[in-house]
Amino acid sequence: MKFLKLIRYQNLLMLAFMQVLFRYAFLKGQNIPLALSDWQYGLLVLSTVLIAAAGYVINNIFDTETDKINKPNDVIIGKGISEAAGYNIYITLNIAGVAIGFYLSNVIQRPGFATIFILIASMLYFYSTTLKQIMILGNIIVALVLALSVIIIGIFDIFPAIIPENKAQMTSLFSILTDYALFAFMINFIREIVKDIEDVNGDYNQGMNTLPIAIGTSRTAKIASVISIVPFVLLLLYIKNYFVENGLFIATLYAFILVLAPLLYFIIKVFSAKSPKEFHHLSTVLKLILLFGILSIVVITLNIHYNA
Repeated sequence: MKFLKLIRYQNLLMLAFMQVLFRYAFLKGQNIPLALSDWQYGLLVLSTVLIAAAGYVINNIFDTETDKINKPNDVIIGKGISEAAGYNIYITLNIAGVAIGFYLSNVIQRPGFATIFILIASMLYFYSTTLKQIMILGNIIVALVLALSVIIIGIFDIFPAIIPENKAQMTSLFSILTDYALFAFMINFIREIVKDIEDVNGDYNQGMNTLPIAIGTSRTAKIASVISIVPFVLLLLYIKNYFVENGLFIATLYAFILVLAPLLYFIIKVFSAKSPKEFHHLSTVLKLILLFGILSIVVITLNIHYNA
């Protein structure tokens, strides 16, 4: 049980669910060739989950002192699991994840793509050891890793199967994955800022230089509110240009109720939020927005088939 808390299994399940959803609720219904077989795609999901789990482990190791202040009940390293054992788990997870990545890169005859897995593992390590202490940059890295977990689907399952006859369709599908990756990046970036506000006391005691430490929690909350207007406006335009104009009424209704409305609620509430409890609530709201945003791929696919 302590090991499950160490690797944040709920977040890993969501990551795996997201990748499975994109393939089997979206790509499989497009009547296109895919580069990976089902079991090979399962290995791709496993690889990203293992590397992400390693990232959580190393982050927990370096966050032990901070978590003693911010989340004393969630501290695992030094209590249930020793630091040495934590490092062993971290190394094992990374080796397994990267090794699978090497195998899959050779399966699609693109051995150079294995560097993507090494890059992600390296980003997560340097985030925990150095980058998270650099204002804004740490938030960008975490958001970028989540975005890459969406784009990697296109890199390994779509790109190698492109031929002249299907290039236009495959490029369009890859573009849709990129749109979702951008959405995931923006929402997760904002959520990381909110989490920094929530954890400001522990971060300050550890000498970190996050945005709320540099300019204060109130100003940071207002900045988060203003930044959130960007994805709100982009989503409005996206819905208008792709959903409304193509007669996708169900997808439009879904997006307004479960993505745009909660995002508007966040924009309004975070502007005046003050207590850690409020920021924790708003962080959860963003997590739900991300979940419902990803789930929209199912609604869109069904709506297209229904209209057809």
